[in-house]
Amino acid sequence: MVDDFQLGDLSLGKHTEYQSDYNSGLLQAIPRSLNRQELNCVDKQPFTGSDVWHAYEMSWLNQKGKPVVALGRFSFSASSPNLIESKSFKLYLNSLNQSRFSLNELKSALRNDLASVSGGEVKVELLGPDNLASLAAQALPGSCIDDIDISVDNFCLSPELLEVRPAAKMVSETLHSHLLKSNCLITNQPDWASIVIDYTGLSLNREALLRYLISFRLHNEFHEQCVERIYCDILRVCKPEYLSVQALYTRRGGLDISPFRTSLNDATPPLRRINRQ
Repeated sequence: MVDDFQLGDLSLGKHTEYQSDYNSGLLQAIPRSLNRQELNCVDKQPFTGSDVWHAYEMSWLNQKGKPVVALGRFSFSASSPNLIESKSFKLYLNSLNQSRFSLNELKSALRNDLASVSGGEVKVELLGPDNLASLAAQALPGSCIDDIDISVDNFCLSPELLEVRPAAKMVSETLHSHLLKSNCLITNQPDWASIVIDYTGLSLNREALLRYLISFRLHNEFHEQCVERIYCDILRVCKPEYLSVQALYTRRGGLDISPFRTSLNDATPPLRRINRQ
């Protein structure tokens, strides 16, 4: 599939008509191997993980034609061959609007359609709009590095900025930042995120880490690809015994995504949400 894949074939960045009748053919896949070739981890990834999506604009008709609304949570394994292109996901979910489903029929259709395109098992949850506990915003764990007083003049991706502290010792720490911004690979639209880095390894230079994260500001790549790049860059520099990276991207088109990559065999991500989402 990679050999035949062309970014220009995607609906992203093109004018499209919204369909209100169920159409699984709207979903489009992007091979995960595209950026993994550059990261030299196509055949064997140094991480497990998953991509958790929240859909805030879901509606369909019950068997009597009465509208139903819900919030969807979808989890895709990082080991699946493909990621789901976000605009096609939005168009697909909108195609449910005038279609009749029982709750079980809808869950089954969502699982089957998304698994067929991603190439891996997909977890599906449908949450009622009053289910506040499942979608509550929370503070991110660990130390925020955003208040470090630095001068910045480089906004182009620069992995060489990353470094460990002089005479670095092994530490276990959790750091987070709200200053991650990248741009869509196709449309150049800004993608905003907060990021959590949890590791046990040689102590990272926090100023250098902040400059590195800011250097994504003009970088064009999909959300999942950015997180894998950050993971691999940190892995190379501080050689951690343990590493997890999770980015919580803000909502666009009724969807947000939180890619999670970890060195643990258990790829279950923390179900974090922030008020920016």
